[in-house]
Amino acid sequence: MIVLGIESSCDETAVALVRDKKEVLSSIVATQIDVHKEFGGVVPEVASRIHVENISICIEKALKEANLTMEDVDAVAVTRGPGLIGCLHVGVQAAKTLAFAYHKPLVPVHHLAGHIYANELVVDLKFPVLALIVSGGNSELVYMKDEHSFEILGETQDDAIGEAYDKVARVLGLGYPGGPKIDKLAREGEPVYKLPQPKTEGKYDFSFSGLKSGVLQFVKRRERNGEPFSMADLAASFQETALNEIFSRVRLVLEDHPEIRHFVVGGGVSANSRLREKVDALRNEFTDVEFTVPPMYCCTDNASMIAVAGQIAYEAGRRGDASLTADSSWEIE
Repeated sequence: MIVLGIESSCDETAVALVRDKKEVLSSIVATQIDVHKEFGGVVPEVASRIHVENISICIEKALKEANLTMEDVDAVAVTRGPGLIGCLHVGVQAAKTLAFAYHKPLVPVHHLAGHIYANELVVDLKFPVLALIVSGGNSELVYMKDEHSFEILGETQDDAIGEAYDKVARVLGLGYPGGPKIDKLAREGEPVYKLPQPKTEGKYDFSFSGLKSGVLQFVKRRERNGEPFSMADLAASFQETALNEIFSRVRLVLEDHPEIRHFVVGGGVSANSRLREKVDALRNEFTDVEFTVPPMYCCTDNASMIAVAGQIAYEAGRRGDASLTADSSWEIE
């Protein structure tokens, strides 16, 4: 089965063709990072206008790279949500147009399900699954007893971890996007500074706003007192505290749910080098659980993961019609 996937939830216009959930025939991603750098973050109105400019070009390029036509496509999958509403609308309208014009099934896909199913590109998921989703807009622990079941066990109470990375990078003057820049700088330092430990109500929930504020207060206090500090050590201290917040909850879930067979990670922050080291450490601790981190090419937003999730949804009988619309706050449950 060949599925054409479309992803436009934030600032990447992406189109991909995937065969049988494993073989990526083409993957086109038009990123807007250079445009939004100037603003220190994604400007929704600007992002949606650029999607309009890019979407037809990306579709054409994806088909050409795969050496296919729309006649070869079995279904069209598209991110319905969550995300920026104007950006989502561009992808949904494009998918509806293709499905209508070429008489193809239309399959709406949840963006977070896409990040989870990105792991299917390299391994078959073994249920029950615990999925850690870490990105600029989401930080969630999702329990899946089977392929079509999603239960949110824990989530951020404020900022997503990727958002916290961006805000701390702004405080340190590193620019946008903050995640890769902090990760690189942290490799040169040590986590020697004590930063606030986030407090949460839910046993498996996360919180990052207090940590972000703690970094800002640390910098202002040092500058006010004329005390020097190491940027690399501060970056390492922030990163270690943030990831410890995540992995302390992951460990709790794995201890409380011994039936879990597979732990997977999804989202842009899954490209973080320190996060991958922490996954390796857990692998040595929970030897009865399989651990998978998606390959670097499908960590950030892409359409390959949407095509994979689209085939899974298609096989479950899920379809969209002419009334399909974007939903910026669509719940995965």
